[in-house]
Amino acid sequence: MDLAVLRDDMVASLEHESKQCVYSEAVSIAMRTVPRHCFIDDARGAYTDQAFDHRGTTILAPSTVGRLVEALCPAEGESVLVVGAGIGYTAAVLAAIVGPENVQAVDISRQLVYDARRCLAKAGYETVYVDQGDGARGLPAYAPYDKILVEAAAVRPPRALLDQLAPDGRLVMPLGVGKQTLVAFEDGDVVDHYGSVLFRPLLVDGEQAGTIERNRTAREDFEHMVRESESRHGWEHEWIDWD
Repeated sequence: MDLAVLRDDMVASLEHESKQCVYSEAVSIAMRTVPRHCFIDDARGAYTDQAFDHRGTTILAPSTVGRLVEALCPAEGESVLVVGAGIGYTAAVLAAIVGPENVQAVDISRQLVYDARRCLAKAGYETVYVDQGDGARGLPAYAPYDKILVEAAAVRPPRALLDQLAPDGRLVMPLGVGKQTLVAFEDGDVVDHYGSVLFRPLLVDGEQAGTIERNRTAREDFEHMVRESESRHGWEHEWIDWD
């Protein structure tokens, strides 16, 4: 089984007019270069156009990755931030275009960060920087970025991410809840639409997979209710000089 041949066939299918997910030379070369089997346990399945589940996140299908990267329009030497690093495949494709040292990625799941670092190193992109954190806050220490790619949906782009864009920078993300559209922002405004998509929502800390949710007891709930009902409100406090 020649994995390079499978990879070429995969990209060729994405370039076909029936899909047209990949149409630029830069993205075509990058996706033919990055060994996707380093990110997927099933080597043969890695070169089919399908998504996979991994630790509560989605490893995007190659066609989706192609759409995202084409919409982002990255160029060699540009600095890029990926919000929602996942398993690291999209970051690797971007690294093949702009250079591994120019790509930073952030994910809210610590375990996914470890997995992404391992897979990127296995694929030969160990210098891509991946950190754990709230993606909506970006990575301000490395800003400004020429391009920011958000691999999660929200009703609007987080202000922190827009602030971390360089002048004339570009941010691409799925916009909306339920019905989503892939859009590109420049100077805070939507400049391009790239059709409908379906992504998981952008999470805040505490919502990531594997988080332990505290289970309060009925006794605690009752005590909390009593304390609230007996608490004195401002107008009841005698020590306040209302005059």
